[in-house]
Amino acid sequence: MRAFLSMILFGVILLLGSSATVQKEVKGMLTVTSVFKNGEFIPKKYACEGEDVNPEIVVSNIPQNAKTLALICDDPDAPIGTFVHWVIWNIPVTGQTVKIPEGLKKLENLQGIMQGYNDFGKVGYNGPCPPRGHGVHHYHFKVYALDVVLDLKGKVKKADLEKAMKGHIIAQGEIVGLYERK
Repeated sequence: MRAFLSMILFGVILLLGSSATVQKEVKGMLTVTSVFKNGEFIPKKYACEGEDVNPEIVVSNIPQNAKTLALICDDPDAPIGTFVHWVIWNIPVTGQTVKIPEGLKKLENLQGIMQGYNDFGKVGYNGPCPPRGHGVHHYHFKVYALDVVLDLKGKVKKADLEKAMKGHIIAQGEIVGLYERK
């Protein structure tokens, strides 16, 4: 009886161990930098109170098998829930480091690099613009290395991009910037 219970216990442990391995998806870590450091304030130039242009984003430690990058910038501190500021994808990978330049035009198609709609209802980047007196907000610039070029059509939003990326993310990273309007 003891041997039988040991066999069952061994089988359960083996089963649990293998299902945990199947469920766990290991992804590489990208290094994401910008004109601000992680956890520091975003300069006013990149917010609604300034020029409202996107900051340069530098992505490094990109895996060799990555074909494109995608980026989602959102603010989980917004009073109405997470507010999306930028959705961009099909950024070509040309090496282990890619620079997304400052001040991209607010067009859907930038010679193959695609931008979707933010929660302002506009294409491209619109920077931090929290309600005055609402405190410090955290802006997450999340970058994903993908093993494909995505074929998305129509009025693409964050949820559409996230759905299309499923199963194609091989590495990811983020930088978080802060902003407050007083």
